[in-house]
Amino acid sequence: MKILVTGSAGFIGSALTLRLLEQGGTVIGIDNHNDYYDPSLKEARLARHISHPNYTHLRIDLSNKKAIEDCFAKYQPTRVVNLAAQAGVRYSTENPLAYINSNIVGFAHILESCRHHNIKHLVYASSSSVYGANTKLPFSTHHNVDHPLSLYAATKKSNELMAHSYSHLYDLPTTGLRLFTVYGPWSRPDMALCKFTNAILANEQIQVFNYGKHRRDFTFIDDVIEGIIRVLDRPPSKNISWTGDKPDPGTSRAPWRIYNLGNSSPIELMDYINSLEKALGKKALRKFLPMQAGDVPDTYADMTDLIEEFQFKPSVTVDDGIERFVSWYREYFKV
Repeated sequence: MKILVTGSAGFIGSALTLRLLEQGGTVIGIDNHNDYYDPSLKEARLARHISHPNYTHLRIDLSNKKAIEDCFAKYQPTRVVNLAAQAGVRYSTENPLAYINSNIVGFAHILESCRHHNIKHLVYASSSSVYGANTKLPFSTHHNVDHPLSLYAATKKSNELMAHSYSHLYDLPTTGLRLFTVYGPWSRPDMALCKFTNAILANEQIQVFNYGKHRRDFTFIDDVIEGIIRVLDRPPSKNISWTGDKPDPGTSRAPWRIYNLGNSSPIELMDYINSLEKALGKKALRKFLPMQAGDVPDTYADMTDLIEEFQFKPSVTVDDGIERFVSWYREYFKV
């Protein structure tokens, strides 16, 4: 297969690119290398696969319509995985337009190019944040998600709606994956695990929001990559039983599908911190704070559909995943 991966120097995109290349695929990677966080980390991730003979890297932005069109026309991918996005729930309260340009305009350019270049399957990253004000747990793709609590969540919900319209109008097979709190080696420095580790090693306080009462469905990076690979290999079929009088939010009469991709085993934030302390061999100084705007108290993925249809369920425990993260962190930062 010839696969286009956007965000290929990012946390998830780089890991996926490595896996696809290991499987013998040809990968065209796109990344804009912005400075939302230290660009040197992206360069280090990219260094792991940029010299592979089956890899081509393009430093372009999804908002550049012509550059995206030229990429599709020149390289003729057969499948696309869109992982490029302006990340961060909290940052979306400070700089909302960055999310519109990348997550909405950029995604529209991907959809248009997929439409015009006979793409066999578009897989894209959605987010557990789309569940927003929903409180019924576990979160199911068959529940309505009409009350996002951040602009980031709203853009991800918009991506699902935009993809559906292209699946319906142009018969473009699309699959959205609602990712649940992905963590692991090579993760972004603005993510909780990196921030906690930095602070603990520097003898500084860690900020524990919602007074530590969060529960998160922490999902290890390797499990996420395995889920993406399995879904990528099988474009969605139409749900011929779908009806408009009782619409199923997770399926369609179009070749469109949404799946949760999470560990399906939520962990309390304090237990997560305890696991990190154990892996580091050092206690954290904790500063308890109220919940931040845009956050939700709990996430919990109903994985029934992915398990039944793809015979896959994430298996890496939080203790194991954090140990592997800490091992990478010490090696990468020489601490």
